[in-house]
Amino acid sequence: MRYAAWPWVAAALLGGYHGLDPSMGWLFAVALGLQERRRTRVLSALVPIGAGHLIAIAAAALLIAAARITVAASVVRNVGAAVLVLFGVFRLWRPRAHPRLGGMRVNSWELALWSFVMATAHGAGLMLVPVLLGMPASARVPGVHAHMAGVASALNGGRALVITQSAGIVLVHTAAMLAVMSALALVVYNWVGLAILRQAWINLDLIWAGALIMAGVLAAVI
Repeated sequence: MRYAAWPWVAAALLGGYHGLDPSMGWLFAVALGLQERRRTRVLSALVPIGAGHLIAIAAAALLIAAARITVAASVVRNVGAAVLVLFGVFRLWRPRAHPRLGGMRVNSWELALWSFVMATAHGAGLMLVPVLLGMPASARVPGVHAHMAGVASALNGGRALVITQSAGIVLVHTAAMLAVMSALALVVYNWVGLAILRQAWINLDLIWAGALIMAGVLAAVI
């Protein structure tokens, strides 16, 4: 039961953090809204941005789920931890290694693609490694002498559980991100304005690199 709640809470908190990070899209949405002088443009831009992020996170979760089903848990844990730490070190070394768009005239497909590439480049999906490894799973053979029908049933049930868990984590993560992102984008568009970013700026790249490394350590000891 100790695993029951914390992965879901962690997925939501991580989604909220992504929603706060301007490089994940809300800053772009606000800029588009200010350019066109339409609040609806801010909200409409957030839809493809959220979709692109969802696809990137889902792709990472799918790979992690496949590994959980087919590979020993210790291997998944050690490889995932190593990748997280190494990527965190890379983000410390190259904090400004961001994807770029060609300009501000973009359609929904281009926004979604940009969001997908941005989330992938930031290693957003990698942060789900400790979260998903914290979920209970029974995707492996229960014993070498088990009846073949029981083995098949256990395997199928385990696979379904892993896939369902992964899908739920992705949806919770994305919903939290969009909720925070939408609220922040509207506050900045309606009342604050982009000028605040010149006076009160937090180095989120540094925080994100540190979070990746910490997640790698957590994945190793979970």
